[in-house]
Amino acid sequence: MSFEVVCFDCDSTLSRVEGIDELARRNGLFDQVAALTDAAMNGELALEEVYGKRLDMIKPDKAAMAWLADLYIAEMVDGVLETIKTLQDNGKLIHIISGGLRQAILPLAALLGIPEEQVHAVDVEFDEQGQYLDYAHHSPLAVSGGKARICRRLRMRHSSLVMIGDGKTDLEAKLAGAYMIGFGGVVKRPLVQEQADLFIADDSLAAILPYVL
Repeated sequence: MSFEVVCFDCDSTLSRVEGIDELARRNGLFDQVAALTDAAMNGELALEEVYGKRLDMIKPDKAAMAWLADLYIAEMVDGVLETIKTLQDNGKLIHIISGGLRQAILPLAALLGIPEEQVHAVDVEFDEQGQYLDYAHHSPLAVSGGKARICRRLRMRHSSLVMIGDGKTDLEAKLAGAYMIGFGGVVKRPLVQEQADLFIADDSLAAILPYVL
């Protein structure tokens, strides 16, 4: 198999952390928020039922977003740098498609050499003091089915696309005609193991390379 476009989830795929859960831990709200995240990623709740609720609980300000950006980089999954460089050296177009917070993901993307316009995530709005105001409700990635919408757009311009991720929302890429590789190096979700076109349980992201180059 060979794909023109290679798309990655961020949380529990490029980085070991679930970003919104870690913001919650920082605020002493981890148990409540992580339970909502797991319910969405395991397919028990629709993403739109939990997205705004989690952010309203946490209210992440600009300082929290900078902290999370550093954490994403510090907790990169094994083999990420090697994997992205190998794909780029082979002319692959790389996109990040994440239900995470875009401002926190962009520094990781920059480190990996992925341009901002190829990072699809949910923007957060702040006031003049840097306090949390709201998130972009119009973002397709804050609701169920959003990753399929992004993949469908990319498929209109490119012949072949693969999505790599750990959760139920990553499976949505299949609805857009994408090949879906489940990555279980951080967390293994039974639904993804059952429904992915291919499931990789290796701790290193580099284990995907033989299947996508």
